[in-house]
Amino acid sequence: MRWTVEETDTLLSFLLSHVTGKSRNNIKSILARGQVRVEGKVVRQFDSPLAAGMVVEAVLWAEPPRPELPFPVLFEDQDIIVIDKPAGLLTIANDKEKVRTAYHILTDYMAQRTKGGRVFVVHRLDRDTSGVVLFAKNEEAKRAFQSDWDQRVRRRGYRALVEGVPDPEQGYVKSFLRETSTHLMYSGAPGRDAKEAITHYRTVCAGGGYALMDIDLETGRKNQIRVHMSDLGHPIAGDKQYKAKTNPLGRLCLHANELRLIDPRTGAERSFVSREPAPFRRLCRTGGAGKKGV
Repeated sequence: MRWTVEETDTLLSFLLSHVTGKSRNNIKSILARGQVRVEGKVVRQFDSPLAAGMVVEAVLWAEPPRPELPFPVLFEDQDIIVIDKPAGLLTIANDKEKVRTAYHILTDYMAQRTKGGRVFVVHRLDRDTSGVVLFAKNEEAKRAFQSDWDQRVRRRGYRALVEGVPDPEQGYVKSFLRETSTHLMYSGAPGRDAKEAITHYRTVCAGGGYALMDIDLETGRKNQIRVHMSDLGHPIAGDKQYKAKTNPLGRLCLHANELRLIDPRTGAERSFVSREPAPFRRLCRTGGAGKKGV
């Protein structure tokens, strides 16, 4: 059930006036089990204050056991499901792989939970990049996100383990990306077929021949981070295609750690976060000349 608060109140009082057939103790139990959300966040405190315009959602029945997923779910509500995609898993099918994709796995998952349950692709990550991916659970939500995705997204944050240590330790790269006939992206001259790309970076920690970078995309172009880190002379570890000399983890060391955006239903800003894999930090343990990790 979903309501919009019309006047200042407390959560328990609000629920008691809007939920029928439940006693005061029933409502307190529903709160204690985390079945109530305010502005998309679980709230258990019965005296939590409510202001006009806030959205309150409550699940008033016990949900059936969920089928298992091979990756964590970071967030889920009636409109979206946000996952922490592992490296090596496609977001959607390609010519060679149709079944082992996040989309296919989630489609099966939703169908097992709810008759007619589906997911819809909103954006995607490359196979070798891990991290935050958002799917819609209905066509209305998909259209709402995709119709103005670039304006709706406030931050697309990544963590990348790169070879060497950039100097200066923070800055940005701006170039015009082009694509070869073999689908390799590169920085080239501006022109009709080139797309402007801007990547901001900051060194989080460094040592042992590697640096962990916090990366913020101003634009979202194909392989943008990989090209720009290579342009700096510090390719992402494991990225042989873009001149990396090492592959310490047997994978591309790139992780989408934050997706911050405006919810089209509520207008509220939401942030979905997944910490980078622990080996990223272990590989750049601070050396004598390195910067301490944060």
